[in-house]
Amino acid sequence: MRFSLTLAALLLAGCATTATRTTASSTPALYTQTLGAPSRTATALFVIVHGDGASRTDIDLSAFAGALAAAEPGSAVVRILRPGYSDGAGNMSPGVRGTGTGDDYTADRVGAVADTIRALRSRYRKARVIAIGEGGGAAIVANIAGLRPGTIDGMVLVSCPCALPEWRRYMAGREKQADPWRARVDSLDPLQTAGGIAPDLRAALVSSADNGPLPAKFARSYAEALSLRGIATDFRILPKGGTRVLDDPQVLDATRRLAAALPRGTAS
Repeated sequence: MRFSLTLAALLLAGCATTATRTTASSTPALYTQTLGAPSRTATALFVIVHGDGASRTDIDLSAFAGALAAAEPGSAVVRILRPGYSDGAGNMSPGVRGTGTGDDYTADRVGAVADTIRALRSRYRKARVIAIGEGGGAAIVANIAGLRPGTIDGMVLVSCPCALPEWRRYMAGREKQADPWRARVDSLDPLQTAGGIAPDLRAALVSSADNGPLPAKFARSYAEALSLRGIATDFRILPKGGTRVLDDPQVLDATRRLAAALPRGTAS
């Protein structure tokens, strides 16, 4: 059954949300907003990491976060603002955001998001942790899985540029301003960090077949690499993009299936 994102938002209109800055070690706190069950009772914690976005563009994940919280009662849904990003309500995380050319997945930015998820995990001790990344956020989540095993129990990668050098070459040929895409960057390539992923992690990847900025071929190679390592992987290609892929009902379905498949004892 297709779940209406608009309906979910309406259902949650009267529900309380919690906004905070999550401090992890000495890392400046990233902004987070929480929907759903309190930390003492939540059985699953869904952490949403947004995509890159154009410069000075605000981030809005409220529709997907609301739909997921409504579909998974008893769970908590947290959205994280990546370093340097803001939302439409004026909230902002400290740090410097990239230019949107694949330069934003550096070790320090990946580490800041990972530290925030770690802090959340310590608060939601009974919950399995599933990270959902969109676009550049998917690349960050994949790198966290490879570099910080044990941080998450499952990941859902939506429109992932998971083969980073190949994707940047593709974009250089697609965009009018090619030089920024050809410039050297310090971003981490998920295909290169995949060797560190814990074997019991579960993954789902959803991408569009459209020949847009993030076609499925850059997620396919990553899904194949995970499968070769014996990691349970659900790979889905949507026949057409249309609206943002994150808001497609198949993303919600893949997320719920992955959460249901996780052993109950994975939480630390």
